[in-house]
Amino acid sequence: MNRTIAVVGSGPGGMYAAQGLLDKDPDCRVDVIERLPSPFGLIRGGVAPDHQKTKRVSKAYERTLGHDRVRYLGNVEVGRDVSIPELLEIYDAVVLAYGAPHDNRLGVDGEDLPNVFGSNAFVGWYNGHPDFKDLNPDLDVDAAVIIGVGNVALDVARVLAKTSSEMSVTDLVPYAADAAHASPITDVHMLGRRGPVEASFTNVELREMGELENAAPVMNPDHLPGRIVADYMSDRDLRLREKNIETMRSFLDVSPEGKSKKVHFGFYASPVEILGRNRVEGVRVERTTVDSKGKVHGTGETYDIPCQLVITCIGSRAFPIDNLPFNDKWGIVENEDGKVSDRIYAVGWLKRGASGTIGTNKNDSLEVVDRIVAEYDAGGRAGIGGIDTLLAERGIRIVSFADWQVIDRLEVEAAPEGAPRRKFVSPAEMIAALDNSRNG
Repeated sequence: MNRTIAVVGSGPGGMYAAQGLLDKDPDCRVDVIERLPSPFGLIRGGVAPDHQKTKRVSKAYERTLGHDRVRYLGNVEVGRDVSIPELLEIYDAVVLAYGAPHDNRLGVDGEDLPNVFGSNAFVGWYNGHPDFKDLNPDLDVDAAVIIGVGNVALDVARVLAKTSSEMSVTDLVPYAADAAHASPITDVHMLGRRGPVEASFTNVELREMGELENAAPVMNPDHLPGRIVADYMSDRDLRLREKNIETMRSFLDVSPEGKSKKVHFGFYASPVEILGRNRVEGVRVERTTVDSKGKVHGTGETYDIPCQLVITCIGSRAFPIDNLPFNDKWGIVENEDGKVSDRIYAVGWLKRGASGTIGTNKNDSLEVVDRIVAEYDAGGRAGIGGIDTLLAERGIRIVSFADWQVIDRLEVEAAPEGAPRRKFVSPAEMIAALDNSRNG
């Protein structure tokens, strides 16, 4: 029997699930349903614009969407244009892969002041994500505080610290490039509650901070241990952390001479309040210690960092649609090893929370695919003809994979010299460009 499966979301988790279904069930058909005209989720809207090599994974996803047993249904929002109960009437299984697009709250006074942003919003803004194109952060600032010590924090710091020439070979959207390059910012502070041993940077990204044209990394040598003692970490994690400490130690030798910006690495620092009345004026920070089990303890001693911009990089959370069971504490859809309920499954960040790298999603999604195939029921539902009829009756404009390929080509053709593409930002822009191309 030819099974039909809906994958809701076209980011890494969804694309690995789609490919896994093709591999595990050679007779199935897969519809990948995406609320935006553009596919690939965080690859387009979350990966740093100066990390084009990372974005090349989309080539594999393109091969999946181009498969003759896969269809891309872009510009279709589940929960608005079609409901999950309706999908269950049409498909043999529904795989939810719509990610975790909302920022976690910091939970301190002043968090709602103007010019305080979560990383999903800020990164989405400079990446041209339609949801955040109107964010309009004020970058006419002298100093910024980034709360978090992971790769996303490094991404944000680089966008604020890099020169226009360094960013000219990226797909940073023009409005963000204009604001960043006009900014008088001189100091970027990254804050972590724990020490450099616990920081979750990957070493290849960390090393970049010592190679910036106009910004020097600043480390407190007292924060760098002579020997790492962390019994709560695995041997593998310790080896990775040792590389990071070695890189951070090398930052002590980077001269700030001739550079107008500094990126400060602040460890053992827990933000307790964002200061200001009508906008951000600073961040009050409590000094911390970390015990032998990796637990953080406040010392009661505080200090203030003057700044006019705050970006929190403290994780993401999902949202429920159509009354799906939801774990509000963890910000994920309730599931048991990927199973949400009968014939409904979850993969990626929606399943396990915002953790891991792009590649982490592959094995995670494939494990869920194994379960889907093992739990097939008698089948016999409407399949792809059913969704086509329903969306046509509702007047929903579907953007197909062939349509996306046209939009993609137009973006690449519009790119300034040296840049990979010039993005269309809104769905309306994408569809208008598509129609103009076909009518011209």
